[in-house]
Amino acid sequence: MKINPMQSVQAYRKLQEAQQKQNQEQIKKSDQVEISSEAKEMAKSQGVSPERQERVNEVKEQIEQGTYKVNHQEVAKKFYDFWNQ
Repeated sequence: MKINPMQSVQAYRKLQEAQQKQNQEQIKKSDQVEISSEAKEMAKSQGVSPERQERVNEVKEQIEQGTYKVNHQEVAKKFYDFWNQ
């Protein structure tokens, strides 16, 4: 029985080449996002109102102190109202 080691090396090389092609194709298929100048302008112009910022700061402080309590029924009601408009 004759064993030809070159065949196994060639098979390995073919496998490597096939995997490299797949990797290159996956790299080429990357997602891209483009944000329009109008959207960028909108994002800049939307500031946070002082009342909203004050409420955010209050909630942050309560969370840090461990005293923030979630009203589960109110949250559920708002979800329900939102999805049933």
